[in-house]
Amino acid sequence: MLDNPRSPRVRGVAKLAKKSARAETGMFLLEGPQAASEVLSYRPELIVELYATPTALERYTDIAQTAVDAGVDVEFVTEEVLNAMSDTVTPQGFVGVVHQFPTSVKDIFAAEPKLIAVLEEVRDPGNAGTIVRAADSAGADAVIFTGRTVDLYNPKVVRSTTGSIFHLPVAVGASLGDVVARARAAGLQVLAADVKGEDLLIARRDDLLAAPTAWVFGNEARGLADEDLELVDRVITVPIYGHAESMNLATAASVCLYESAFAQRS
Repeated sequence: MLDNPRSPRVRGVAKLAKKSARAETGMFLLEGPQAASEVLSYRPELIVELYATPTALERYTDIAQTAVDAGVDVEFVTEEVLNAMSDTVTPQGFVGVVHQFPTSVKDIFAAEPKLIAVLEEVRDPGNAGTIVRAADSAGADAVIFTGRTVDLYNPKVVRSTTGSIFHLPVAVGASLGDVVARARAAGLQVLAADVKGEDLLIARRDDLLAAPTAWVFGNEARGLADEDLELVDRVITVPIYGHAESMNLATAASVCLYESAFAQRS
């Protein structure tokens, strides 16, 4: 059992909370029982190290069995060590070190997607991770983080995906212009979600949403720049019927993705 929270090994895991360490090692930090369960179930080959407290492994017997089935060793650590490794105040008994595994933009479009989410300059980790989760829930084929969006492997992004990061392809680092060009070449229309656009109900009425679509979501505070809006085919806004000043980005993205999912399946 690892019991020294100041050991080099523990400090090495904790450093993965920083982007520089993730870039240097090509690994990222995983925290909590849900994330541990998802990576063991869907991508166990990515796991470098998986740590747990004895209490957590006794409590989550399903995770223990999944680890055995996947041939992954779980190393016991004390609560103090787990807390020193983790980026959160309450890591809930599990911490993992996992290989980064971005998909190329080329491969995403080669797979003939029908619905993808594109994040351009989304800076809030919670929003970014929640959009990945929403895309997964809506049955989207992929998510693309442009180079100006928060790091996919930021611990807060990973936590916010609640394991969806292991369920669908996610590409990183491309420019919005390149993504739009590739989407059109693959037969997708490109729609931007922005307050400057036309009502989502108009898009629904015109049967616009049934076509293969790449949705572009922009910065939380500023939305998409005018030059970015000029790249897309149409600009759509989610109407606000109440008195809210604005709608959370991840909430708006969820509505857009599900509207497309409903239309494509009807």
